[in-house]
Amino acid sequence: MSQKQYIKTVEREIQRINRIIDLKILHGETYSKEARDHKLLLRKIRFNNRQNFFRRLFPSILSF
Repeated sequence: MSQKQYIKTVEREIQRINRIIDLKILHGETYSKEARDHKLLLRKIRFNNRQNFFRRLFPSILSF
């Protein structure tokens, strides 16, 4: 799986979890499990974006 495909899959999962959270809020249910999963997925995307930033910033240093 390429990096773009991975990010796209994670973003799709975040959207799915957001829909579940929205429905649970409307029904007055707790959504702590979904919030935890959402936070984890956001962390994965941020970590991936940070790596890309440093690779672009220092391409010769990180090529080893």
